[in-house]
Amino acid sequence: MSALDPAGPSAGAIAQVWWWMFGVAALVWLGVCVAGALAMRRRAALTPAQHRRTARRWLIGGGLLLPGTAITALLVFGSPAGLHQLPWPGARDAGGAPLRVEAIGHQWWWEVHYPDSGLRLRNEMRIPAGRAIDVHTMSRDVIHSFWVPRLGGKLDAVPGRTLVVRLQADRPGAYRGVCAEFCGTGHAHMGLVVQAMPAGDFEAWMQQAQKAQQSQQAPQQAQETGPSGPPHAGAAPAAPTAPAAASATGGAR
Repeated sequence: MSALDPAGPSAGAIAQVWWWMFGVAALVWLGVCVAGALAMRRRAALTPAQHRRTARRWLIGGGLLLPGTAITALLVFGSPAGLHQLPWPGARDAGGAPLRVEAIGHQWWWEVHYPDSGLRLRNEMRIPAGRAIDVHTMSRDVIHSFWVPRLGGKLDAVPGRTLVVRLQADRPGAYRGVCAEFCGTGHAHMGLVVQAMPAGDFEAWMQQAQKAQQSQQAPQQAQETGPSGPPHAGAAPAAPTAPAAASATGGAR
């Protein structure tokens, strides 16, 4: 769960900005300590002209130069970190085109949907390692926030809107995620696990999961259509719920 132990380019950029901010803050703290120690020394009283000159130096140095330098540095080092989170169109890398995954917040669980295959998992996301993942966040009730600290930044899941963040896992492993926005009494237990798999293993799992989902849907569709074949009046094929689909694919946690 540590954002300072990154396992992907997006999280790595965020960690780098954090360490720079920590280093600069440490230098500022040290400078304040030194300035405080110097200010406590006894010295001769200043003349009115010296008072004005000292006040002007503090105004220019502490009120203009210091904050201006700090803001500029944050823009220089922080902007590239933000660019890593953006889903640039047409982006391709060694892992291929970005994979689209939808993370849908509910009170108090995550529904993970793969639009290309129709698979749905509960509180689990499986991704291929080394490939960019475009996570489309949304919510079915209140505002949630999707966050996997070791893979990238957090992004709110807002009712009626779809927001996108790009993540990537450099190596296979299990990475914990949470809802980072208070969403009610079950908020503290609203977590998920991102399973990064080798590309070949991910494709094999995807095929097996699709077959399992189809075999689960077949009896349900047969019961709805009846023995004669055509659907009963008013009957519509029922899509599997997230918990059911997760159980079929082995993804429920």
